[in-house]
Amino acid sequence: MALNDTDVARIARLARIELTPDQRNLAQAELNGILHLIERLQSVDTQGVEPLAHPLSAHEDIVLRLREDAVTEASSEARRQELLANAPDAQEGLFLVPKVLD
Repeated sequence: MALNDTDVARIARLARIELTPDQRNLAQAELNGILHLIERLQSVDTQGVEPLAHPLSAHEDIVLRLREDAVTEASSEARRQELLANAPDAQEGLFLVPKVLD
């Protein structure tokens, strides 16, 4: 799958970035290179290959440094109000953010 100039222009519009024609050509070449690499990776037969949790786990035992999922601070209405004071907009104790996708 190769991207054309229209595809790159649409991606730039969705990312809300402005590209010059030279930048658009460079982005098109780089994105097509990435898509080509993905196609090559997808063509590799991985039947019978066990997924790795870490890239080095094929060579050595890796102990993942996971912490226990535990609450570390007590919540309170005062703390919530303190955090919401930093928000550009809030309603009913929730952050309000602008719509990003059409």
